[in-house]
Amino acid sequence: MRLRGRGTRAAPASGVAAGDARRLAPPGRNPFVHELRLSALQKAQVAFMTLTLFPIRLLVAAFMMLLAWPFALVASLGPAEKEPEQPLALWRRVVDLLLKAIMRTMWFAGGFHHVVVKGQRALPTEAAILTLAPHSSYFDAIPVTMTMSSIVMKAESRDIPIWGTLIRYIRPVFVSRSDQDSRRKTVEEIRRRAQSGGKWPQIMIFPEGTCTNRTCLITFKPGAFIPGVPVQPVVLRYPNKLDTITWTWRGPRALEILWLTLCQFHNRVEIEFLPVYSPSEEEKRNPALYASNVRHVMAEALGISVTDYTFEDCQLALAEGQLRLPADTCLLEFARLVRGLGLKPEKLEKDLDKYSERAQGKSREKISLPELAASLQVPVSDTLQDLFSLFDESGDGKMDLREFVVALSVVCRPSRTLDTIQLAFKMYGSPEDGGVAEGDLSCILKTALGVAELHVTDLFQAIDEKEKGTVTFADFSRFVERHPDFAEEYLCPDLRGPAYGPAAPPVLTPNGFCADFSPDSLGLGRKPCCKKLD
Repeated sequence: MRLRGRGTRAAPASGVAAGDARRLAPPGRNPFVHELRLSALQKAQVAFMTLTLFPIRLLVAAFMMLLAWPFALVASLGPAEKEPEQPLALWRRVVDLLLKAIMRTMWFAGGFHHVVVKGQRALPTEAAILTLAPHSSYFDAIPVTMTMSSIVMKAESRDIPIWGTLIRYIRPVFVSRSDQDSRRKTVEEIRRRAQSGGKWPQIMIFPEGTCTNRTCLITFKPGAFIPGVPVQPVVLRYPNKLDTITWTWRGPRALEILWLTLCQFHNRVEIEFLPVYSPSEEEKRNPALYASNVRHVMAEALGISVTDYTFEDCQLALAEGQLRLPADTCLLEFARLVRGLGLKPEKLEKDLDKYSERAQGKSREKISLPELAASLQVPVSDTLQDLFSLFDESGDGKMDLREFVVALSVVCRPSRTLDTIQLAFKMYGSPEDGGVAEGDLSCILKTALGVAELHVTDLFQAIDEKEKGTVTFADFSRFVERHPDFAEEYLCPDLRGPAYGPAAPPVLTPNGFCADFSPDSLGLGRKPCCKKLD
């Protein structure tokens, strides 16, 4: 598989017209990976700050939260679903100002000495919903505490001591995992508040649904756009020389991020309020289109690309197995294109044996684009052309179907590495003993990792102890049992380091503090979108 771009039509993004110059290619970096490397001088600074300013900052921040707690407790008494009084009583306005001052002091103590605010925040009557992106850290709570806007939170968070009280003060919308109907109720509650004529606080929503490294905007969840009311996009920037802010699934952990950030002399953050976006009639009917168009507006303001990667791609990137995907893998793009064809990996898994038998019958024959379309039973399209070009390395309009099956197997069952390798050996192995030569093993592993170059000579020689010139799946399996970390030991050094580890948790849920509440049953996000009409 190849990593280079595929021209101006390379990764069409939803909601952009066919002739739009911003049909952007996939990001150069995996959006769910953050590599943080400190120089010797930076390490010395962190060591110095750890012994001096860090404990003071931590204590002051904790004290500020404790100081805010009684004010929030008193102000949050009463039924949460009751509509706020208008205008607010004097004592509530005073409490609101005090809590904003306390929270601003807490952030100041953490090194956020000056928060740059650009643009004008809209009134609740103009935009009841504020959509924030990119979502990259729990420090994204800064605009929440500055505005005291409501947010969508997991219902479990209300029971956290101190933090739960502070959360209840901003009158959040809670979504429960245990309640099957909770997401629909959440959307209805947001719609009710949005149509209250400004009586409720504005709701801040992070439509990406999880944290990324801010190199692009991933697919927006449609939940914030289902009510069909005007929204105000808000973009966040952290223009720091050393990025200790970003909290992704692969990279520094949450406590490490907190420690390193508090060890910086100064942390910069910019909040920009963009003009209110009023949906067209078509966007009101199609929340996925609405979400896509707002995302492009925000990407233009940030000067970054958009991509149709989702949190499900994060799960693919971080799946456990002997072969962990590197940061620059093509398989995230491959998975996106497969979904773009309307194919679901969970259903395709049942057909893997059928595809492999077809590829085995073709042996070393290559197929054309129309033949791939016939195999998948989909029409020839731009999306299929983009997928085809991932495997058309020579550019002659031909691809090896075996490579496609290997890549599809990884996407369908990312944690079952040996099953994918066994399937590949069946397709690439000789009829006599099922053995593969070094070149075939290189092709198998390159495709399984989604990389353009991979040196497997050392690995092949280590497996081929008898120097037969070929290795079977049994040889490979025995070797893996003795060397479970063979990828890091024998394969290309590019696979080592922070981008290739550490091990991922077995079950992933979106990180960040804004819960996703988009109903699963809407069937949104897969329909072709078009440009805003009016």
